[in-house]
Amino acid sequence: MTRMLRPAPPAPSESAGRLRPATGSRTGTRSRALARLRLLAWPLYLTALLWYLGTYGLPYTNDLVFLWLMGALVAAGVHSGHGARGFLLVLRDWVPVMAVVWTYSLLRGYGAHTPWGPYLWPQQRADEVIGFGETLTVRLQHGLYTPGSPQWWDYAAVTVYMSHFFAVFVILAVLWRRRHDRFRHLLTCYLVLTFAGFATYILYPAVPPWLSSQEGHLPELTRVVSDVLTESGLPRAASVFENGSQFANDVAAMPSLHSAYPAMLLFFFWPTAARWLRVLLAAYPLAMTFALVYGAEHYLVDVFVGWAYAAAAVYGVRWLRGRRRARSLAASRTAVARVEPVEPVEPVEPVEPGAGVAAGVTGGTLER
Repeated sequence: MTRMLRPAPPAPSESAGRLRPATGSRTGTRSRALARLRLLAWPLYLTALLWYLGTYGLPYTNDLVFLWLMGALVAAGVHSGHGARGFLLVLRDWVPVMAVVWTYSLLRGYGAHTPWGPYLWPQQRADEVIGFGETLTVRLQHGLYTPGSPQWWDYAAVTVYMSHFFAVFVILAVLWRRRHDRFRHLLTCYLVLTFAGFATYILYPAVPPWLSSQEGHLPELTRVVSDVLTESGLPRAASVFENGSQFANDVAAMPSLHSAYPAMLLFFFWPTAARWLRVLLAAYPLAMTFALVYGAEHYLVDVFVGWAYAAAAVYGVRWLRGRRRARSLAASRTAVARVEPVEPVEPVEPVEPGAGVAAGVTGGTLER
């Protein structure tokens, strides 16, 4: 996967916070026993993960995804011989991330209790214009969806939709392990994008198509993801506070963060990605768009706004990092110039009157 993500050429700080292979030789029975025990790190982790998957299904909620990713990173640290150091590095970088996302999940529900809105007609009218008089959600569902009889494209749409809950975190974990500088960069983009979306949910609470249908403003629509998961006997997958909780926000539709995160990955990795990988990076946002519009989760205009937010976040953070790097480089050059030693200038001896004439006499001849 790390080869697939091909980051930019190594930066000086790329290894900051990274786990490095343990060096040095250890002798003694105790050291050899510890070396054998650390080989159990991955088998124990995978055994626990398989047991969880068989008992509870895939971990889609943010807290569980974070915990399993942190467990994988700890297992990697123990396996490479770092022990407590690897564990502390994982806690240092991932617990704050988990706390921030958890805080967002708590705050997100307050967007449903603003004194204004929620708004419906602007985005619905925009989709009707794009769909030549009818929203694309209505057209797609009436043409492709059969309630109670999911087709292969329904399962594909559900798979793409559910990737929202762990795709970014898995990529962050890979970068944390391999390119820590890129990990911090992508994490900054993710947090900026997430809280920009939250601020918009407060300022502009927006009704999604499925809720508009329930209120009688659109023909009958089905939440395809929920319906397919129910028909398949799988638990409904959602974020940690979205299963009927008081923190759920049914009007957090503008912008669509489901579409914004794939677009963020596209803009972030595009400059350094191989040609074949660019095809995948471009296909992911398009596939997510189909899943969201077809599944009645978002209007198409919600998706477009999500893409715009992703572009602003990625290129804005990149511009700020470039400015900071340029200022740091200029400051370091200034500091070097101030302390750079100055070559001493040899004093010039004063010339006596007539010395020039005398110096011109060679071999008894006066130069003219």
